[in-house]
Amino acid sequence: MTRLTMDTGSYVDVPKDLLKEIERLEQLFSTDTAKLKQITEHFVKELEKGLSVQGGSIPMNPTWVMSFPTGYETGTYLALDMGGTNLRVCQITLTEQKSEFDIIQSKYRLPEELKTGEADDLFEYIADCLMQFIETHHGDTGRLEKLPLGFTFSYPATQNYIDEGILQRWTKGFDIPGVEGHNVVPMFEAALARRGVPIKLTALINDTTGTLIASAYTDTKMKIGCIFGTGCNAAYMEDCGSIPKLAHLGLPPDTPMAINCEWGAFDNEHKVLPRTPYDIIIDKDSPRPGQQAFEKMIAGLYLGEIFRQIMVDLHDNHDVHIFEGQDISALRKAYSLDSSFLSAIEEDPFENLSETADLFQTKLGIHPNTHELELIRRTAELIGTRAARLSACGVAAISKKKGYTSCHVGADGSVFNKYPHFKARGAQALREILDWPEKTDPKEEDPIEILAAEDGSGVGAALIAALTLERVKKGNMHGILHPENFR
Repeated sequence: MTRLTMDTGSYVDVPKDLLKEIERLEQLFSTDTAKLKQITEHFVKELEKGLSVQGGSIPMNPTWVMSFPTGYETGTYLALDMGGTNLRVCQITLTEQKSEFDIIQSKYRLPEELKTGEADDLFEYIADCLMQFIETHHGDTGRLEKLPLGFTFSYPATQNYIDEGILQRWTKGFDIPGVEGHNVVPMFEAALARRGVPIKLTALINDTTGTLIASAYTDTKMKIGCIFGTGCNAAYMEDCGSIPKLAHLGLPPDTPMAINCEWGAFDNEHKVLPRTPYDIIIDKDSPRPGQQAFEKMIAGLYLGEIFRQIMVDLHDNHDVHIFEGQDISALRKAYSLDSSFLSAIEEDPFENLSETADLFQTKLGIHPNTHELELIRRTAELIGTRAARLSACGVAAISKKKGYTSCHVGADGSVFNKYPHFKARGAQALREILDWPEKTDPKEEDPIEILAAEDGSGVGAALIAALTLERVKKGNMHGILHPENFR
């Protein structure tokens, strides 16, 4: 049998009924240039709506990070990154050398029982980890001046000030009562005080804003920070004069303000995104139907689930009945396949897709035939390509809104870093949306390049602590809830 050549889309010897299903999926999942341009235009309007007094689906949260780093920041700062499974504590020393830093870090496992226990227990555990880290690297803490800390708190939170974070909802397996709707900072600071930890919380940050600032520290062309991982998000620097919802503060119009877009909520109204029946099912069965429409089409958490839905549907409801006569009970388990499963399918280098066959056998107990393997490969490509192309619409929208014709975009996250061809597919989509001429030299840089970001939750958090202390020293107290902590 001749392999399907993906660039020409030609198949040989694939049975007609299976070919019909592949063509149906290609129609459902393809996003042509005109569609990408339409999505981008709507995206620009929605970004603007999020900055308005009325607001919109995209929250567009001001972060109170009010400048890019210059690269000449100095000093020693701590950073705390609270993820889903680990706590990471870093000490970052910004050196006299421009844009250079030294880092020491330790990881501490978050015990599962803390994720659903009491808030005090969680924050006291974090305080203990910080104390342990400081004692290891500073010895006697009795005479130590309080160290400034940037805390990366990557859970949906409202931030009216840089030193507060009102938790909207727990994610990543956390469900601690009495925290949602409350400011987490006093809980954290009370635990530090009880344990006598010599730390002052200087800034609570989101990992996406950290990604933007850390990347800009080492590369002055960086204008946008993005996360393409389990979830998706972007941050960029806006002028306060273009943020009507901050107009009442009377800030000078050219004052910069980093915006944490939370753009996973783009198009919750379902006006432009090309949703398939599979996307609609995923949304309907999700914990928050009608929310995070964009995220559900591009983020790592959902890519494997879209694929799984298609496979089950082709087994149950269509004339082809793939995997006929086999037990597909393992495939019926929701969210049992993650984006790494699709990555493995797309990376299979063999003509006969033998690695994909092995993957299905070991993970799902299913033995696909040769033609089904072709369908599996094509389905993974369609889902991965659509995700990359739609992701580019967000980058293009911020670029258009800000009038950027040339810049760098710092991206992080498992999908960006590990999913095959994600970068190239995204770059091609940007080229189409922004009407760049075709390259004459393959080594030539694109006008807007999406590059691997610096460490946002570590270095980014420390830099934001440094930038905050610096502006407070100059008398800029905007967005500071507790000025007494900065004296």
